[in-house]
Amino acid sequence: MAGRARRHPPSRLVVLLLLCLASLIPTPSLAQAQPPPASVTVGLIIDADSPVGRIASTTIPMALDDFYASFPNASARVRLAQHDSSGDVVAAASAALQLMTTQGARAILGPQSSVESAFVADLATVAEVPVVSFSATSPSVSPSGARFFTRAALSDAAQAGAIAALAAYFGWRRVVPVYQDDDYGATFVPFLVDALTNTSASARAEVPYRCALPGDASRDAVSAAMYRLESEQTRLFVVHARPALAELIFAAAVDAGMMSEGYAWVATDGITCLLSSIRPPQGIIGIAPHAPGTPRLRDVRRRWARRYMRDHPDAEAAEMGCYALWAYDAAWAVASAAERLGPRKSVIGDKLLAAIANTTFDGLAGRFELGGGELAVPAFRIVNTIDDGKERVLGFWTSKDGLHRKLGGAPNNSGLAPVIWPAESTVVPVGWVQPTSGRKLRVAVPGDVDPGYRPIMHLDVDPATNRSTAGGFVIEVFEAAVRLLPYALPFEYVLVGSMHYDSLVEKVGSGDYDAAVADITITANRSQYVDFTLPYMTSEIAMVVPMRDQRSKRAWVFLKPLRYDLWLVSFVFLIFTGFVVWAVEHGVNREFRGPPSNQIGTLLYFGFSTLVFAHREDLKSNLSRFVVVVWVFVVLILQSSYTASLTSMLTVPQLEPAIGDYTSLWLGTAKVGIMNNSFMPASMTKSGFPQSRLRSYQASQSFHDALLNGTIGAIVDETPYLRIFLKAYCDNFTEVAQINKTGGFGFAFPKGSPYVADLSRAILNLTESDGMSAIERKWFGDDDEGCAAQGSQFTSDSLSFASFWGLFLITGATSLLCCVVHLVTFLVSNRRSIWVVVSTPHEPWKDRFRMFLELFDKKDLSSHTFRTKDGGCGSVAGRSAHDAGAASPAVEHIAASSPFSVSNHTYDMSECSFDTQSPPPASAAGEMEMAAGGQAEEEEVAVAPDPEDISDQIGTGHQGSN
Repeated sequence: MAGRARRHPPSRLVVLLLLCLASLIPTPSLAQAQPPPASVTVGLIIDADSPVGRIASTTIPMALDDFYASFPNASARVRLAQHDSSGDVVAAASAALQLMTTQGARAILGPQSSVESAFVADLATVAEVPVVSFSATSPSVSPSGARFFTRAALSDAAQAGAIAALAAYFGWRRVVPVYQDDDYGATFVPFLVDALTNTSASARAEVPYRCALPGDASRDAVSAAMYRLESEQTRLFVVHARPALAELIFAAAVDAGMMSEGYAWVATDGITCLLSSIRPPQGIIGIAPHAPGTPRLRDVRRRWARRYMRDHPDAEAAEMGCYALWAYDAAWAVASAAERLGPRKSVIGDKLLAAIANTTFDGLAGRFELGGGELAVPAFRIVNTIDDGKERVLGFWTSKDGLHRKLGGAPNNSGLAPVIWPAESTVVPVGWVQPTSGRKLRVAVPGDVDPGYRPIMHLDVDPATNRSTAGGFVIEVFEAAVRLLPYALPFEYVLVGSMHYDSLVEKVGSGDYDAAVADITITANRSQYVDFTLPYMTSEIAMVVPMRDQRSKRAWVFLKPLRYDLWLVSFVFLIFTGFVVWAVEHGVNREFRGPPSNQIGTLLYFGFSTLVFAHREDLKSNLSRFVVVVWVFVVLILQSSYTASLTSMLTVPQLEPAIGDYTSLWLGTAKVGIMNNSFMPASMTKSGFPQSRLRSYQASQSFHDALLNGTIGAIVDETPYLRIFLKAYCDNFTEVAQINKTGGFGFAFPKGSPYVADLSRAILNLTESDGMSAIERKWFGDDDEGCAAQGSQFTSDSLSFASFWGLFLITGATSLLCCVVHLVTFLVSNRRSIWVVVSTPHEPWKDRFRMFLELFDKKDLSSHTFRTKDGGCGSVAGRSAHDAGAASPAVEHIAASSPFSVSNHTYDMSECSFDTQSPPPASAAGEMEMAAGGQAEEEEVAVAPDPEDISDQIGTGHQGSN
């Protein structure tokens, strides 16, 4: 053991000894490598006694502590130099000068109010010291006016769109802003008005008046202002004030009874962010920027609450609202920018401003990113205040997706959760009521109405009281719509006499009347002076012209009952049916035989005679009889339809408009009648119609007389008036050529009147129900009601093939089927003769076809029509070979010699003789003898001779002898 120890010295002890000696050697170079962090002075100007000031005094130091805890090796550390301005502009400016001159501040956080920020920003621009505000939200101060000013908060203008969306969502048409009359409040109102009025017409709201209160207003002054608002019509208020004034406003509203059912209050983010400090009444809707609920935010809020109570033990508990989040992110951004520039003395001016502007990170309030020197607009959350300053989230609003219960803009999440309004009401407030003064609405109605248009509107005078009572469709619709309003609307009619409707509209627009109820057409020009309700009656511009009878000018009227296609198809089927009958009958019926010209004439005569059921030919074949029966049925239907249509054309007056369309009216020279006190004269003149051809009338009787005596050739007016005119005078006139559409009839109100939206909604409800239809039937009758002379305008249209194609299909199929059956029968019966014709050697196909036709043209001697009880040609025994399909001598002769034509009228007589019996052909002698022997006891039946058969046999026998 001792020897082994001597061979291996203790190396571990040597290494330990060397390390101890090295630790004793001084190392000045390492100490110089990690110098202490540079100090960057940043000023903080707040109102220490205000809620926002107390929140900022806790939040900003905490944000800096958190930053350097996250970055312990930071090369530059922010040192806060806090000053209390006590809400005074001069004190804030003095503090800013002291910070920039004596304390060497590189940047300033604050000041707290917008007025202070405006002064400090001007001073900082001269000194080139960046000012980062976390609470100056007024649009009056912006980076565009002060280059070194940066807003690390949202501008008040950003929430105007959310308020306008709320007004549109709840259907509010009047909004009264209650605001603090300084730069903080006054500069916000124009943005609110623009947002309310720059929406669609259906969602537009107006600001009838405003309530501006000084920032230092007393409780009595605020109470007096609330009582003035309570006496007005509007019940929707938007409060935009600082916390101290907001508390006075809500307290005075409670005393004035304005936190009861029917009222609606909306608080801007300056109030909603401090609900725990202000504690407003229940039922208020608040708007505040949305901050994502991250774990980091929850941790900071928990630590912030403890630190706030430690810093301000005498203050009430507060929550970390949007001001605290903005202050935290602003301090973090300044510390981050100072760290990126390093401990150099150049951390001043433009470089620090650019570093702050380019700083981006995920802050507590969301993504911190300055665009144009201002914080980007995130989503707003919509809350509902409940007891003890708590809130209930109703939904969210973004400029892209609008109002939604959840973020993301999904269609199924549109809208808001149910709201609990003041007095725990769940009924959405209308937003305004009838003023407590009880003044009735002065509704202007025309005093001179033509009796011809009584259903539209009329005035009746009570003889006992000499008072005028308005009635008619227009009046009844207006009164029905008023009854559907959710509130009482007292009104009285004011007669205005005979006044042009354009003048009446202008008087309503100027405030002489509260409304005008009449058959006023909605036009673009009139809508410049007044607001119209939705149209309660649609209208178009059309014209009424006299009717003239066209019967005397139609010499070829007998062709009109059927269209050309039906005429053509009928003629084709007539020829086809005649051909089928001839094909079936000509072999067995003497009436269908003879020279070709005679057969063609018989075919055509037979076909045409069926049209009048005058065909005299006696049909022998059941096939042809079936064809004719079906065809006669079709002819019967065609004839009946033709007769009925022609009768109506000849007996019923065929009335046609004297002027067919508006173009014909324009190009013609006829005068045009128009109604007085309407927009038609201006409309016709504007369209370029010659004014010299316009004639104005007031009464419907005047229009009637002018049309009858030819003074005017047409009436151009709106369809409701023409409809009434035609109900009274429909004998000789008709409506044609709808020229243009109009806006319809509507009720006129002054611009911005809240009654427009409510009455429009009532008109829609009336239209969707049976109410509007009942009123129309009461005053205009049913649409199908009218004078009997309206039937005189009947016109009979020509019948087309489309109405009868089924009949032609039946007769065509029947004829084709019978023709096929006859052809098949013929082929089977004459198969041997046909085979001889087909197999004839050295004959062209044309000659073979001619042989086939000659065979088809021969009489069918086997038919009962050619049989007789006397002896003679064509006995049963003599025809047995032919019936069996054997080739007849005539066919053999045809095959052996040149074929003959039907046109030469030569026929084979080898089968028939008169005085002596010709011997039968050898090929059939045996068969004939067998037939005669087998039928010796039967009565012999012979074919009766006829002239055609005699001539056929003579010709054939003569050729055979040759």
